Amino acid sequence: MAQSTASSTGPDVDRPSGLAGDAVRRIMHVAAALRHHQDVEIAALGLTPAVARALHELDPDHPLPARDLAEQLRCDRSNVTALVDKLEQAGLVQRKVDPADRRQKTLVVTDAGRRMRQRVHEVMSDSRLLAGLTTDELSTLRDLVWKVSDGGCPEACGTD
Repeated sequence: MAQSTASSTGPDVDRPSGLAGDAVRRIMHVAAALRHHQDVEIAALGLTPAVARALHELDPDHPLPARDLAEQLRCDRSNVTALVDKLEQAGLVQRKVDPADRRQKTLVVTDAGRRMRQRVHEVMSDSRLLAGLTTDELSTLRDLVWKVSDGGCPEACGTD
């Protein structure tokens, strides 16, 4: 059995299905480590992961209705209401009447929300787990992850 620079384990790592299974397990391990680091950093900002993700999804230059945020987060509107309540209580967003449709309220990111959103973006982009990779390795990893994520859309785009 051929060994790569990374140690492989399991009886089937010399077969495509075994290699794929090993790769999936390793990807899940990396994802869990990334999530753990992000959760710790997000908590240090005084946010929950769900609230941070909601703030991250908001475009500070384009207010949007909560229902649109629910769509982006792929969750029920009632869950978004609680997230927006927390963002509003923290002074990160404001609900304002939409000038185009006065029956509707939009979510507007405040100046404090812009600053916090930038910090959340930095946390979500933290690459310290990849620090040991060369530029060529990072490029290859990015290309492979892009390829298996179907060009950035792991599920069938536009469907639920």
